[in-house]
Amino acid sequence: MAKLKEGDKAPDFTAKDQNGNTVSLSDFKGKTVVLYFYPKDDTPGCTAEACDFRDNYQSLIGKGIEVIGVSTDDEKSHKKFETKFNLPFPLIADTGKEIVEAYGVWAEKNNYGKKYMGTVRTTFIINADGDIEKVIDKVDTKAASQQVLDLL
Repeated sequence: MAKLKEGDKAPDFTAKDQNGNTVSLSDFKGKTVVLYFYPKDDTPGCTAEACDFRDNYQSLIGKGIEVIGVSTDDEKSHKKFETKFNLPFPLIADTGKEIVEAYGVWAEKNNYGKKYMGTVRTTFIINADGDIEKVIDKVDTKAASQQVLDLL
């Protein structure tokens, strides 16, 4: 699946979050959603990104922006990650890889010459109508929320 681009309709999804709650993108219709995909819970870059969204969460919510994180880790891993870093937003467990594939962020990666399949860190800003307004390919993990605010 090709990666989605600005102007595309954001694929709806329904999956479990870290608390076992069922979350659908359509639940957020009428709101701006920051849907961020990250490779793995509790790794340095992913932790920096999640904590940046946490630290700026109130200002994002104040602007009517919802934050949803997605990785292929399971609910239990997400719960540990949420608890350890006091994360206030849903972390979607995409263990079947349906969401990462629908958004085109499941791709071949290369680490020190070793090729493997994984999640490409990407942030999608989805408008109130469910369309992809912006795509951030080069995510600054320490300033991810500021990147979002700068684009809105």
